[in-house]
Amino acid sequence: MYINFWYAIGTSDEIKSDEPFRAQVMGLNFVAFRDKEGEAHVLSDTCVHRGGSLSKGWVKDGCVICPYHGWQYSGDGICKTIPSIGYDGKPPPRAKVDSYPIQEKYGIVFAFLGDLPEEERPTLYDIEEYGQDGWRENELIVLDIDYYYERSIENGLDPAHNEFVHPTHGFSGANTSYRVPPFEVEDWPLGCWFSNKFDSQGFKDKTAQKMRENYSQTVAGTGTHGPNMMVTKIHFTPGSGLHQYIFETPIDGNRTRIFFINMRNSVLDPKHDDKVMENNMTVIHQDIVVLTELNPVRTPASNTKEILLPADKAIVRYREWLKTWEDKGWRLDLAAMKAKRGDVAFAIPCPERRTSGNWVLDPVPLVNGS
Repeated sequence: MYINFWYAIGTSDEIKSDEPFRAQVMGLNFVAFRDKEGEAHVLSDTCVHRGGSLSKGWVKDGCVICPYHGWQYSGDGICKTIPSIGYDGKPPPRAKVDSYPIQEKYGIVFAFLGDLPEEERPTLYDIEEYGQDGWRENELIVLDIDYYYERSIENGLDPAHNEFVHPTHGFSGANTSYRVPPFEVEDWPLGCWFSNKFDSQGFKDKTAQKMRENYSQTVAGTGTHGPNMMVTKIHFTPGSGLHQYIFETPIDGNRTRIFFINMRNSVLDPKHDDKVMENNMTVIHQDIVVLTELNPVRTPASNTKEILLPADKAIVRYREWLKTWEDKGWRLDLAAMKAKRGDVAFAIPCPERRTSGNWVLDPVPLVNGS
């Protein structure tokens, strides 16, 4: 798991102005809320007084209030009021928690969980066709799944699993001439991309058949953006298909929250929405059945602990990108965090830590970069 990337914290509907919302990301708790102007904010969840959970408190006058002693924090993480010294008293300079940059897009509140200044931050992926004429998005789907986010990303980069995991994509081993055709992996900003063609049976319902227009061959491409975001573009015909955008938030070392956006540029009538999403969910649940049983839970530390083949080369490239970010010193040291769990309250450092000191919470331990 890596700092200095954008993470989906919650849906726009989940983040409210009248009550705080708790999100767990990378094993740490965060509190999200809206101020009086409706702007979303995400803070470290631990009150720096005596360790109260801000997300278990309440929101008043644009501030989140700790339920333990009533300390009030504004969206910038600064404590504005400490009742025990008087409501007109001045809190000490150390009375502050980490506050993270926010973007709200696609019905999702994203937080940049890291300390890089704005000009150095990796970008949040831009869905160019979102809201554009000729495209329709399904309702945002949010799923909590019991497997590690890297395993999920790698599954999307794996063209060989379709033949056996998804009956609508392959022939479950019945096609004895089956093999994954050669493909090339290309780098693009913050990740990699590949595409290939394959014959598939497809879904048999009228909506799916209308999208295919009697074409039997599907062109599918998948790419990554950062460690936790994946794009899949499935074209059933040269001019129509599905574009799927998956923002994956690691809850901890073995659980993930997925934010799934599905776009299509054919069968645009809303009456097709339910069937399109039903088909998508069928595929997702087929993956879940397999991925929840993987051993080990997390990706092996060395590729020598798996036998990787040419069909796995997009996965290999993704792992190389992860190593690049590890070398920058952005990977969490999970073993160090586990060793101090219950004794130390950690926070992912926010950009403000680059320009001001005197912080109470310890920054998360990181694997030393090269």
